Amino acid sequence: MRVRQLTTAAAALLLAAGLGGCSEDPAPARTPAPAPVRADPPVSTGDVRPAERAAVADGGTLRWAVDGVPATLNVHQDAATADSALIAHALYPSLFRPDEHGRLVPDPDYLAGAESTPPGQQPQVVTYRLNPHAVWSDGTPLSAADFAAQRAALSGLDPAYRGGHPAGYDTIDSVAQGADPHQVRVTFRRPYAEWRSLFGPLYPAAETATPGAFNRALTGVGHPSAGPYILSRYDAEGGRVTVARNPLWWGDLPKADRIDFLATPAERRLDALDQDRLDIAPLTAAVDRAEPAPAAAGTPLPSVPPAAAPPAAAPEAAATALRRADSLPGVTVHRAAAASLTQLTVNAAHAPLTDPALRRALARAVDRRRIADAALTPLGLPAAPLGSHLFAGDQDGYRDNSEAAGPADAARMLDEAGWKRPPGGGTRTKDGKPLALTLLVPAGSATAKRTADALTAVLADSGIAVKPVAAPAETFVRDHLAAGDYDLALFSWPAGPSPASEQRPAYAKPRPDPDGALDPGTNYGRSGTEEIDRLFDRAAAELDPAARLDLLQEADVRIWQLGHSVPLYQRPDLVGVRTGIDGAGAFGYGWPHFQDIGRRR
Repeated sequence: MRVRQLTTAAAALLLAAGLGGCSEDPAPARTPAPAPVRADPPVSTGDVRPAERAAVADGGTLRWAVDGVPATLNVHQDAATADSALIAHALYPSLFRPDEHGRLVPDPDYLAGAESTPPGQQPQVVTYRLNPHAVWSDGTPLSAADFAAQRAALSGLDPAYRGGHPAGYDTIDSVAQGADPHQVRVTFRRPYAEWRSLFGPLYPAAETATPGAFNRALTGVGHPSAGPYILSRYDAEGGRVTVARNPLWWGDLPKADRIDFLATPAERRLDALDQDRLDIAPLTAAVDRAEPAPAAAGTPLPSVPPAAAPPAAAPEAAATALRRADSLPGVTVHRAAAASLTQLTVNAAHAPLTDPALRRALARAVDRRRIADAALTPLGLPAAPLGSHLFAGDQDGYRDNSEAAGPADAARMLDEAGWKRPPGGGTRTKDGKPLALTLLVPAGSATAKRTADALTAVLADSGIAVKPVAAPAETFVRDHLAAGDYDLALFSWPAGPSPASEQRPAYAKPRPDPDGALDPGTNYGRSGTEEIDRLFDRAAAELDPAARLDLLQEADVRIWQLGHSVPLYQRPDLVGVRTGIDGAGAFGYGWPHFQDIGRRR
């Protein structure tokens, strides 16, 4: 995931419908990288009905709900959305795919193998052996030219290329053809451990070789692609993107003839499933942001405006929407933990939270299991709390490092920080000032409300008064997180397979901008240290998997000790799938294996 997308993902807040999932694709023959060590076995993620190709019929059209027709299918442009990435995965190569525990494994449709020089050998050289049958839809084979053009576009070396600059491309020194046209050698100027995340999706050189080509929106038909499907219709006005079988596809024949990606607002998806107008529909936002049912004829309308509606309205409406989703005839609601970490971020620039001792005490006062239970149990998901800032609970490498914040006795920590509780209980005070904080939450989210209510009660037990303040999605980041206008904030952050590079911006020490003002970037907690930055940088350059994981765990420990934020739980993901369709559901870490999705015979 590119750094620029992290802000977009944060702006999507607690329950934006996103692309995620798991893949059980077999890897091609190669020497596997050692698996990172973890303290406990990971919990499997994803809820997808497996697709047994022999049991899936050939032909037909799948109807898949999206938020809208994307403004671009180039995921590295500012206008890209989660729907851009979803459709791009049907059309463009990704050399590696995340498995069910977030480990990147080669996709044999595109790679016959990939090897990096061993740790300690300089320079690092990665040799890709492309599947010799892999060709773009115009018949041109995938080649080193595609790699070289994409590296030039994303490295940041030429400012004429607009858009994001994903971590890792700036570490590449050169790209060249290897021993034959199907071999690509990428030489790095400094080691880059997370090289498997590069060149996915891979775009043809025609789309990236010049700033003009790269900067224009990638829309419409006629562009070369190299997936199991090709674009056959791109109708922004009509709200439809259609992909059809790629006649030059060299892998397993796609089961469905076509997939229609249909722009369907979240609030209309349950109706569309009920009326048999959709086959696959993300429902997280449809449930979480459900509106209360309209009043019956003759019922007096409330005298307060909608923004001031009773706080219970969102949870009650969400519960009603979930019951309806579960009762839709011919539809199964798949549930999974998304590859996204919901956290309580602490604004270290706001007094009294400038004191790290108070931040640590607050972190220990949060009963994460109680919070997870309040947020997830009503959705039919396990109440699994998180103990890591960098890894999801079902991700290989996860370890609960929460004890690093201090002893479990939060009351003693608060006392030692100078915040005393009056006899008989109540809100703590220091120097005559109460320990009263605001909690920024996304407006209209039932899960956010349940979480905020639980947090308010939990922290009140320790003498910390919390007042939730709701902000709409369109201003949540710009006017509050980025501006530092909050004490505590509740939102989600992506968890990907490359935490050293993907998570670093969230915890990087804020630096002065050219005017001398402190620029937090996307570190909305506004606390950081040189040591944490060095640990991330060392992890990104450490080619030994076990040593890299040790560095990441140490970074997580330091983040806990800093009192930067409190991981709470993985964001829930709900997807409605019509009965009889295999290979679809709540995908967790990865993305759909499009060629296997279809209707059972």
